[in-house]
Amino acid sequence: MLMSVLRNKYIARFLILGVAAAFITVTLMSGHPLAIYSIPILLSYLVGAIPFGYIIGRLWKGIDIREYGSGNIGFTNVLRAIGTVPGFIVMLLDIGKGVAAVVGIARLGEANLTILPVLCGIASIIGHNWTIYLNFKGGKGIDTTIGVFIALEPIATVISLIVWVIAVAITRYVSLGSLLFVICLPLATLAIKQDITAVLVAAILAMLFAIYKHRSNIVRLLNGTERKIGQKV
Repeated sequence: MLMSVLRNKYIARFLILGVAAAFITVTLMSGHPLAIYSIPILLSYLVGAIPFGYIIGRLWKGIDIREYGSGNIGFTNVLRAIGTVPGFIVMLLDIGKGVAAVVGIARLGEANLTILPVLCGIASIIGHNWTIYLNFKGGKGIDTTIGVFIALEPIATVISLIVWVIAVAITRYVSLGSLLFVICLPLATLAIKQDITAVLVAAILAMLFAIYKHRSNIVRLLNGTERKIGQKV
């Protein structure tokens, strides 16, 4: 009986949110130092988890974007399935989630904890990729990663974005550009920092997340069946 209840995705989701809310309340009331880290990180996850692609699909065209094209809730699928304007709205909102986590939510913690913006940034990417609001099935995290790292390491991000633009312009494959972007990001970060830093570790994690989420794209690229930008679903 208990297991059947827990298998219900809506009940499970509210249980998780309830536990999280209780954790925040108890931590705040106790004044425990854990609040310095846990609350901004948790909030970054919850903000990062907001599925703007799904929301825009519902509001703009009354559809569930997960039922169209690749089933992804990110920029590329919204662009193909709904249109250019909603696609770019989703892109900007998803980038904004990453920026907000690093430069906004992280400020709720201890100002001297320089690693906190990095942790909040990673939490927002995890939130986007595995969103609690859609049964932990989210996007592929590229736009949110851009937002996080434009705030953490802007030069490395711009260099990586140039690689993305060149790759997409030549091949017309957004997925290939995205993969090259996340591979370039830690390399550019290392070249700039010349050291193993928390930002570099975060860039490596973001790269691994993106490669994992692009598994099906990699297969289609290898098979020559990946859709090019501009192709409608």
